[in-house]
Amino acid sequence: MQLRQARYMNEEHPTAEERPNPSLPTDGIERLLPVDEHIEEELAASGHRVRRRGIFLLPNLLTTGALFAGFYSIISAINGQFEAAAIAIFFAMVLDGLDGRVARAVHAQSAFGAEYDSLCDMVSFGVAPALLAFTWGVSQLGKVGLAAAFIYSACAALRLARFNTQIAVADKRYFTGLASPAAAALLSAWVWSGYELFPAAAQVPRALAWLTALLTFMTGLAMVLRVRYHSFKQFDLGGRVPFVLLLVVVLAFFVIALYPARMLLLGFALYALSGPLITLWRRRKQQMSDS
Repeated sequence: MQLRQARYMNEEHPTAEERPNPSLPTDGIERLLPVDEHIEEELAASGHRVRRRGIFLLPNLLTTGALFAGFYSIISAINGQFEAAAIAIFFAMVLDGLDGRVARAVHAQSAFGAEYDSLCDMVSFGVAPALLAFTWGVSQLGKVGLAAAFIYSACAALRLARFNTQIAVADKRYFTGLASPAAAALLSAWVWSGYELFPAAAQVPRALAWLTALLTFMTGLAMVLRVRYHSFKQFDLGGRVPFVLLLVVVLAFFVIALYPARMLLLGFALYALSGPLITLWRRRKQQMSDS
């Protein structure tokens, strides 16, 4: 999930869309509607604060799509459709990655979009994966399973809250803690892989249920640990790359298409392990240099 900050405007005076239209009074329109119009203050390039009316449609539509995918995942998990629930979370992840990029590309960043994106992330990557793991196999552990699922959701909320408050000072090249979309992808791929072996929740062995509960707890903990992960935000998708890289990407898509659940699980498991391993390697290197 990418957080969209309020964009800077070149004008320091209200535009035509901000000034009331004499032929169509704004107050009259607002009285006819059951909702209030959104008004947002932004900082102009000159340093003056200006007020903008309305919201940007395209990026918020993508965010709404991610929210729907998370909601659909919750409903599917409740109905025992675990594969569909896992796939829906991956759809939410794709849309969540697009909304911020689209907002920056069309200069449609706003504080409203940032807050809306964060709230939708909580549903799609905080609640949906925890419920998926709980309904598939962790529920048979009783209170232990319930605690593991809740800890994951609570850690996702804490991770998003910390990200929102540190966005202005954080290093854009790294995430502090495992990002909630990556955590959700790891947990969803695990359940998806397990579903291929045990489609019904009643078929899940108790040992596998314990492993799922442990993974749910550890994934939640990874979101709030002070461990750095590469964000890949500096990767330039519009620049030139070696031709062989395109062949590698095509091959990767082919392998993922053959074994989607297992390949996604392997990829996100390696990413989740990369943070602690790199941190330990850097500390070891620092200790060797100090000595």
